[in-house]
Amino acid sequence: MKMFGRKSYKFILVSMFISLILVIMITSNIGSASISTYDVFRIIFSKIPLLGNAVDTSDITLAQHTIIWSVRLPRVILGALVGASLAISGASFQGLLKNPMADPFILGISSGAALGASIAIISKVTVSFFGFSFVSMAAFVGALLAVITVYNIGRIKNKVPVTTLLLAGVAVGQFLTAIMSFLMVIYNKDMTKIIYWTLGSLAGKGWTPITTLGVPLIITMLLLTFFAKDLNVMLTGEESAKSLGVNVEKTKVYILILGTFLTSLSVSVSGIIGFVGLIIPHIVRLLTGPDNRILLPASALAGGIFMIIADTIARTAISPVEVPVGIITALFGGPFFIYLLRLKKKSI
Repeated sequence: MKMFGRKSYKFILVSMFISLILVIMITSNIGSASISTYDVFRIIFSKIPLLGNAVDTSDITLAQHTIIWSVRLPRVILGALVGASLAISGASFQGLLKNPMADPFILGISSGAALGASIAIISKVTVSFFGFSFVSMAAFVGALLAVITVYNIGRIKNKVPVTTLLLAGVAVGQFLTAIMSFLMVIYNKDMTKIIYWTLGSLAGKGWTPITTLGVPLIITMLLLTFFAKDLNVMLTGEESAKSLGVNVEKTKVYILILGTFLTSLSVSVSGIIGFVGLIIPHIVRLLTGPDNRILLPASALAGGIFMIIADTIARTAISPVEVPVGIITALFGGPFFIYLLRLKKKSI
């Protein structure tokens, strides 16, 4: 186990935050339209209150300004939010279940959210509630029902063995995916939109999902970090955690709800993007150790960086054709999951 002092925590997190900002700036410059990095910086800084008046953008065309501010930058920022949400959800689930193979995708939560969103698309209901669209609300309900189902199937008396929980998650996820496939056959007019949810994409979103979902996502991620100490105590065993004053069952419920909420909001805007919650926390854990006080926020920052890079590959690898980002993350995550399984086999 790696041990870090308070200054080391701050240094690691500040370094990762700076890296995230740099990745946002650099990837905003990557695309079919050639725009210099200097111009990208000027366009972005011109939108910052107080600083904007001091930045001269008179030589930058309206088309360049639109490409950066209205197309690339919101997509990159949305990718950071989605990646951070999925990664911190995965880290919290892994800490809760004491297993590096747990993540929202493997546990069936992503599939539940996507099915809920797909049903909302088919129903064509357009109501909203406190800024949340019906699609977002349906995604949350679908994800919540999925995690409740997985939890109850995997539970044996008052305990939830990790193996049965993971198997239940895979089974429920496949079942929900089959239902989505059935819906695509029946409602073929909406097939393209439903396929979008199954593959995952950040294309064509603009600033709207960031303004409506950004604050709830960030607040929920911060709430998850408040349980870092409890998760650390629970690593010593549930009985030991109870003796130290941790309400284990309530902590489980809170983390499952918060992680499910993050996943459902992410899926409602991006579709199913698998394996981010599996890959990133494991890699961060190898670098920082299992201390959730740094693992959770570091996973969020690393998840944002990873998603931005994956989405950049998705939109530029075979330009002008765009690959759904869910395919890119699966290409990384599939082999990584097999690697974890091999490690598990060796430890048995």
